[in-house]
This record gives sequence, C-alpha cells and structure tokens, in this order.
Amino acid sequence: MPFSGAFGAKSSTGVQLGQFAALYCRVSTADQTCVRQERDLRAFSKKAGYKVVGVWKETASGAKDERAERKKVLALAQARNIDIILVTELTRWGRSMLDLFHTLQDLQAWGVSLVAQTGLQFDMRSAQGKLIASLMAALAEFERDLLRERVRSGIAAARKRGVVFGRRPGQRIKSDRYAPKVLKLVAEGQSYREISHRLGLSKNTVLDIVKRDRAT
Repeated sequence: MPFSGAFGAKSSTGVQLGQFAALYCRVSTADQTCVRQERDLRAFSKKAGYKVVGVWKETASGAKDERAERKKVLALAQARNIDIILVTELTRWGRSMLDLFHTLQDLQAWGVSLVAQTGLQFDMRSAQGKLIASLMAALAEFERDLLRERVRSGIAAARKRGVVFGRRPGQRIKSDRYAPKVLKLVAEGQSYREISHRLGLSKNTVLDIVKRDRAT
C-alpha cells in the first residue's frame, strides 16, 4: 500500500524513501524486554529506507489505558514531526479494535501512517486504507455490541444469584457509619458546622443524621 510524502524515490518494499519513522515497542510484563522488537524494527526501517527519529518503549498490558510512551508518539504525529509509526505487530499498538480504529482516524487527520512489520500498512489517504477503515469501523461497532451484551449477561446472571446492584432503598452506608459519632458530638453541644468539619462530612449529612434520630 503506497504512502504519500515529499520524497520521490521508493524502496524495494514499495514505500517512499526518506520518511521519518517513530519506532514503538511494548511488552506486557516487567520480566520481558523490548530488545527483540527494537532490533527487528531497526532492521526493517533500514531495509525500507525510513529515517528513525527515535524509539519509544514501555511495559503495559494490552488493555491498559495509560501508556505514556504511546502518547508521546501520538504527540509527535499530531505535530507532524513524523511520517510513520512502526510496530512489530498491531497488538503492540492497539488496546482493542475500537482503540485501533480511533487512533487510525487521528493519524489519518495528521497525515501519518501506521506500519506493522508483519506486513499490514495503514495509509488512510489511499483507497485501500479507506476500505480497511470502513471494515474496521464495522468490527469496532461489533466489539462495542459484544461488550454491552457481555455486561448485560453478567448483570443478569449476578441478579439470579441474588446480587443487588446499587444502593438499596433506605441504605445510607456512610451516614449510618458516622451516626454514633455525630450524635455523641451533638450531645456534647458541638455545632453542626464543627461536627461536619471534624468528621469530614457535609453539613447536610450531619443534619440528616440528627433528623432521622429525632424522628425515631
């Protein structure tokens, strides 16, 4: 899949020479390293004619939202300081199909391509890239629906087991826990404001505890 760019010559892989690439490596656990990924990506970059601007590495599970190094690479892409993001495989980059699709949309707007060493290349400006984006959008929607279905099924199964979700009517977990202390301090003559400040409660919560006690 060809890439657009300011450089005319092309390598044997069909991509344009001289494009600036950011290498992104990720492992899931602390006992793993990015050595192999970096070595393979550098070799791939040299063969394809990319100019490597840097290597970003991090340890994070596939589902983890906070990826500081990936955010740095995306910031470079948004600033248009790179042409390509290179990874060994798409699972190193995307947390899910939905996440992958959203980041590809951003990269398309910034004119940056995502290339996986496994052979998948996403240039959203090409006809092929747009077709892939349409397919990915459908898969992302399917993933969302599947997740909703799993959540609903899990809740239904839990309810059958007697699990109650949310706060039960009349249940006041925090205020009930602090009620004895509040009533004791009230009996000692402290003001509602002093009590709320001392116990870290709102004045309304203190007032509600006193009202319920007097009502009973």
